[in-house]
Amino acid sequence: MKTPPGLQALIDDGVIDEVLRPLKSGKEASVYVVRSGDDVRCAKVYKDMAQRSFQQRVQYQEGRKVRGSREARAIGKATRFGRRQQEEAWKNTEVDALYQLHAAGARVPRPYGYFNGVLVMDLVTDADGFSAPRLGEVELAADEAREFHRVLVRQVVLMLCGGLIHGDLSAYNVLVGPDGPVVIDFPQVVSASGNNAARTMLLRDVNNLTAHLGRWAPDLLDTWYGEEMWALFEAGDLHPDTVLTGQFVPDEREVDLDGVRQAIEDARQEAIIRQQGREAAENDD
Repeated sequence: MKTPPGLQALIDDGVIDEVLRPLKSGKEASVYVVRSGDDVRCAKVYKDMAQRSFQQRVQYQEGRKVRGSREARAIGKATRFGRRQQEEAWKNTEVDALYQLHAAGARVPRPYGYFNGVLVMDLVTDADGFSAPRLGEVELAADEAREFHRVLVRQVVLMLCGGLIHGDLSAYNVLVGPDGPVVIDFPQVVSASGNNAARTMLLRDVNNLTAHLGRWAPDLLDTWYGEEMWALFEAGDLHPDTVLTGQFVPDEREVDLDGVRQAIEDARQEAIIRQQGREAAENDD
């Protein structure tokens, strides 16, 4: 096939030898099957920022670090330089997360490098060597669904123990390889401790998986793994080998709104009294 412009530089530099075929194309990137020596891999070519919108990314960007104060100010002001920095930060987030999670033993594609805006990584295949299907494209027996759920919950735990939340996990960014599910697509990964929406995103990730796999194993629908692991994470008791039960008792105690309002009013009145005292002291002087 004709070599896409984004991959020609990698061929020129000897990173890959040939582009075999397109694999998929989405809003964020296009993925191609490539050959590197005797190995068949995939190359994720991120699309230019002019083709994409940052408006839906605000909740994901909270808590992400940028290189320096100049870059942070430029991003905040949405200058042209700031948008370029924001673009690079978005790409680098996925690359960094992939390296971190692969090193931690998570079931993610092995990365081989990031070159000129292109991420080269393992091609996930099925038992016959073809590109692996997405979880949302396969039929499962009940026992298979339970096992996939167990494996995927463990991947979420590994991410959370590393301070990360996928943020967009569903049956359509999980591939089914011969050895089980593999999680992909991390540009929207968020900081578990630096993002105010972290808990909500974690619960959404786990609930998406549970709802899908619960189609074949309805007993999964009565589990609370997301809530359980978040409570353990907040308490500092979640570890990669923590055994989860799927059981969780939410705190259903009603909030004492009248008490909260009274406490706020008491604090306000105390501040007024102190201010009056300061003003009286100044007049006496």
